[in-house]
Amino acid sequence: MPTDGLTAMFSALADPTRRAILARLALGETTVSELSKPFDISGPAISKHLKVLEHAGLIARGREAQWRPCRIEPQALKRVDEWLDQYRRFWEDRLDRLEDYLRRLQSQGGDKPPKPPRKRRRSKKRPGKG
Repeated sequence: MPTDGLTAMFSALADPTRRAILARLALGETTVSELSKPFDISGPAISKHLKVLEHAGLIARGREAQWRPCRIEPQALKRVDEWLDQYRRFWEDRLDRLEDYLRRLQSQGGDKPPKPPRKRRRSKKRPGKG
């Protein structure tokens, strides 16, 4: 199954540890050892999380002598934001229409919205009767 960039990004973002790593990297570049300090997981587990984030294009890792810097890739997050923006606009439009509808209802009949119509109960035919 081919994986597009957004699929890999959302898959990477699905894990709370990886989201926490990204939140830390949003503060600035840091080392792998610094990134692992707040987590109660092994070094290899942190490395696996970093590989997933790197594969998704959300972070970049470097190598400078003994220092292994990691940094966030803001352009990748911009792609996620652009994808989400279409849905943000959709829901904002829907909420604006709902607000207009509620204002119309209030202007027509006071403060209370009309009651929904009552459902009619179906009469059940009992066996042997009628």
